[in-house]
Parts: sequence; structure tokens; C-alpha cells
Amino acid sequence: MKAEEQIRNLQETIEQLKTENDQLLSRNMQLSEQLCMWYEMRQRVNWLKAEMELDRRNLLAADLTDDAELFASIETRLEQNKSILTSDFTSVQLAELLGISQVRLSKLFRNTTYKSADDYLDFVRLVRAMQLLREHPEYGIVAVSEDAGFKSVRTFQRHMQEAVGMTPVEFRMMVEKNQ
Repeated sequence: MKAEEQIRNLQETIEQLKTENDQLLSRNMQLSEQLCMWYEMRQRVNWLKAEMELDRRNLLAADLTDDAELFASIETRLEQNKSILTSDFTSVQLAELLGISQVRLSKLFRNTTYKSADDYLDFVRLVRAMQLLREHPEYGIVAVSEDAGFKSVRTFQRHMQEAVGMTPVEFRMMVEKNQ
């Protein structure tokens, strides 16, 4: 009887092991299917990332082209109508003049070497002032400052000092000396 009992115990153990083996095989199949799904999902995500990066690069390239055209438009309009560049002329008016939003104008200047549209306007004013100092020695510093569109002589002097390292008077003297 002992041998029959051991055989029955072994058969029960074999049945349990077969059941556990079937369960493990089923679990392995499920895990394999999940792994395949995750792999496919990962491939799709990588493909989408690549597509998004390509779209971002294309958009950036388009913005750079648009930025160059927009900058050319700004320069043309300011050159054609120098009288608009008064001390009251702001980036808000520049955006209106161009027919673009303030956000788009800010983005344009963030993509360039200028910090802001107002910095660019100050630069244009400074270039205009330097041109007036060279071409019209009979103009006083106050007149040059006003004609260039600065709010005050002090603002003009500060910008001039920061940009070229000399005051408007020193700049004019240097120009006269070199002529």
C-alpha cells in the first residue's frame, strides 16, 4: 500500500506540476504579447518623436525665412517713413504698422540678437543720430536727439556711450577731426 500511495502522490504532484506548467506557459504567452505590444508602441512613439522633430525644424526654418522677410519689411518701412520714429513710437505701434501681433513681434526679436523690439528701435534711433551727427554738424545735440526720436538728451547720451564708448559731443569731434 505504501507503494500505491506514493504512486498516487507522485501522480497528484505530476498533475499539479502540469497545471502550474500550463499556467506558466499561459503567463509567458501573455507577457510575450505585452512585450510585443510595448515594442510596437515604442516604435510608434519614436516615429512620432522623429516626425515632431522634423515638423519643429521645418517650422523653425519657415520662421527664420519669415523673420528675414519681416525684418526687411521693418527696415523698409522705417527707412521710407523716418518721421514715424518719434520718441513716442513704441513696439506696439511697430506691430500695428506691420500688421502682426505683439507676440509675433516679440518672437521675432527673441530669435535675433536684439532683446526686444524696443531695443531694436533704440538701435535704429542711435544709427539715425550718428548719421545726423556726421552729416549735419550745424545741428545741436538736443536737435539731433529729438530728430532721431530719443525721449531725452540724457537717454541719447547714455545709448551713445553704451554703443560706441563716447558721448555725442566726443563722437562729433572725432568725425570732424577725421574729415
